[in-house]
Amino acid sequence: MIECKNVSFSYYSSHEGDKGLQEDGTLRNVSCTIADGSFVLLCGASGCGKTTLTRLFNGLIPHYYEGELSGQILLDGKECKDLSLFDISGKVGSVFQNPRSQFFNVDTTSELAFGAENHGLPEQEIRDRVRRVAGQLNITGLLDRSLFSLSGGEKQKIACGSAAVMEPEIFVFDEPSSNLDVSATRELRELLKILKTQGKTVIIAEHRLYYLHDLADRVLYLKDGEIKGDYTGEEFTAIPEPVREQMGLRPLTLFSLKHIAHIKRAGGNPLWEMRGFHFAYPKSSRESLCVEKAVLAPGSVTAVIGHNGAGKTTFSRCLCGLEKRCRGSLYRDGEQYNRKQRMKLCYIVMQDVNHQLFTESVIEEVLISMPKDAMDLEGNSRVDAILEEMDLLDLKDCHPMGLSGGQKQRVAIASAVASERPVILFDEPTSGLDLFHMRQVADAMNRLAESGKTVVVVTHDPEFIVRCCDQVIYIENGYVIEDYSLESSADKEHLLRFFLDNNKEVQMQ
Repeated sequence: MIECKNVSFSYYSSHEGDKGLQEDGTLRNVSCTIADGSFVLLCGASGCGKTTLTRLFNGLIPHYYEGELSGQILLDGKECKDLSLFDISGKVGSVFQNPRSQFFNVDTTSELAFGAENHGLPEQEIRDRVRRVAGQLNITGLLDRSLFSLSGGEKQKIACGSAAVMEPEIFVFDEPSSNLDVSATRELRELLKILKTQGKTVIIAEHRLYYLHDLADRVLYLKDGEIKGDYTGEEFTAIPEPVREQMGLRPLTLFSLKHIAHIKRAGGNPLWEMRGFHFAYPKSSRESLCVEKAVLAPGSVTAVIGHNGAGKTTFSRCLCGLEKRCRGSLYRDGEQYNRKQRMKLCYIVMQDVNHQLFTESVIEEVLISMPKDAMDLEGNSRVDAILEEMDLLDLKDCHPMGLSGGQKQRVAIASAVASERPVILFDEPTSGLDLFHMRQVADAMNRLAESGKTVVVVTHDPEFIVRCCDQVIYIENGYVIEDYSLESSADKEHLLRFFLDNNKEVQMQ
C-alpha cells in the first residue's frame, strides 16, 4: 500500500544562478491512499504533476530529484525517505516516459535480466522470467538485439519487460504508450490485464485513455498540482465527453475521431519527389528503407504511419540527410538535392528531443534556430509570438531540461517553426501531450502548411492526423505500402481501420 499524507513538492530551478523553485510539476497538499491490488489511472494536462506523483511512488523523490518536500510518503507503512532506492525497486517496478533513461546495457536480453541479476536471483530463474515476460509482451523477436537498433516503440516494450521481470507488487508507468503503435498498445494493454489479474498494484500516468478506461478501478484527475477529482472507473467513464475535453483529456474511444472535420488545403506546386531512397544499417542483412518514389506537396502535412520498427524514423532521417549511407535524391522542378543539400533544406524534430536542446533558456533555444537575416530588432518579438502560440511564453526564461516531457516537445516544435526552412519533419511530435497541447501542435502544423511549408510527420496519433494531415504514407519493412490523400470520407475510414481493431467495422457518419 502507498500513502501520501499532505505531500507538497517543488523542484529546484535548473536555471544557472537561479536558486528558486519551479512552478511546473509542483504538488500541493496531496493526500491519497493506493490500496494493494488496485489499478489507478493518473490523468490531467501536461505539467499538472502526474510524473511528479509517480516519482513519489517509486522513490525517485526524494532520492534522485531534488526540491522542497513536505508531508509523508509511505510504502507499506515505511517512509520512502528512510528506504534506499534498491529496497524500493524490489517492491516497485517503474517504466519511464523516456525508456532510454532507464537502460544500463547495450543488448535487450541483458537489459531484461539486469534488475533481477542485481537482486541476486538464481540464473535459471532469471532466464525463465525473461522468457515468460518476452512471450507475454510479444517481444521474443527482440531478444538478443542491440538496444541502439530498436525503434522508440520497441525500446518502450523492453522497458516494460525489464520492470515485469522483477515481478514487483507495485508497477508505476509514466506515459508507457507514448511511442507505441496501435498493435503494441494492444499488447501493452494485455500485459496490464495480466498484472491486474495477478493482483498487482498498477499506477499509470497517461494521456491516451482509450486503452485504459475499462481497466482502471480508480482515476485521479490532477490540475495545477492538486487532486481535483477522485473517481471510480465507472464514474469517470460516465463523464460526458464535452466535460472531459474541458478537463484537457483525450477521448475514451478512437471511434469518436470519425466526427472530427478534416481541414482541406489545395497544396502547392512544384512537388517534392523522392527517388531511389535506399538505406541499410551496418551489419544488417536487409535494407531498412527502400523507397523508389514518394511525392510530397508544399503547403501540406503528410503523416507517415506504420508499426514500430517499420522504418518510419529511418524514412525521415534519410529524407533530411542525416544518414550518410543513404542513396537517393530529392527533386523539385527539375532541380536535384543531394544529402548535404537536404540537410540545409530540412529541419527535423527528433523523437527524443533531449538530443536537440542545447541552450540555457527556452527563448535562446528558439533564437538559435532562426535564420541569421531574421535576427534583427524584431527577432525577439517573433520568438515571443511563436512561444505564445505553443503556450510557452511564461516559460521562456526557464532551462529547457527542467521542463516536462510535453513542454520539451513544444520547445523543439517552436524551434522548427522559427527555422523557416521549406521542409520540416517531426518524429512523434504529440508524444506525451494532453488534448489541449495536441490540438495546439496540430494548429501549428496547419499554420506551417498554410504558409507554404512542406510538413512530414511520423506519428501514431490518429486524432492528430485527422486534425491536420492531408496525405498518408504507410510504411512497413522499409517499403511504401500505401500512399493516399485524406480528402474523402472513404479515405478517412481507411485510415481509422489501420488504427482500430480490424475485427471491428468502422462506420462513417
